[in-house]
Amino acid sequence: MKRKIISIVSILFGLLFINSGLNKFFNYMPMPEDLPQEVQDLFAALMSFGWLLPLIALVEIIAGILVMIPRTQALGYIMIFPIMVGIVLTHIVNMPEGLLMAVILMIINIGMLYENRAKIKPLF
Repeated sequence: MKRKIISIVSILFGLLFINSGLNKFFNYMPMPEDLPQEVQDLFAALMSFGWLLPLIALVEIIAGILVMIPRTQALGYIMIFPIMVGIVLTHIVNMPEGLLMAVILMIINIGMLYENRAKIKPLF
């Protein structure tokens, strides 16, 4: 039963990040109209680099795919962790209304890293 729950959570988590990464490339989900000015400035700064947003999108897509494959879950969750830290910090500083969802996703990420601790342990 535990393994099935982990598989379902991993698939949903992976699809969320694949969707987020693809949206950065194809922009099929419009930005909300009521974004705070600080967030709009942040996205404008990220887009001004030219290579940073596509890199983040590519990492999200690859990590999302890796998270959905049981054998590579640990690597996927490690790849997503720094992105999740950035998401949580962005919501803490600029958009507190989305903080609950960001914290829930961070808890899932940390929980899945803990679940895969045997695979991650050699890194430390």
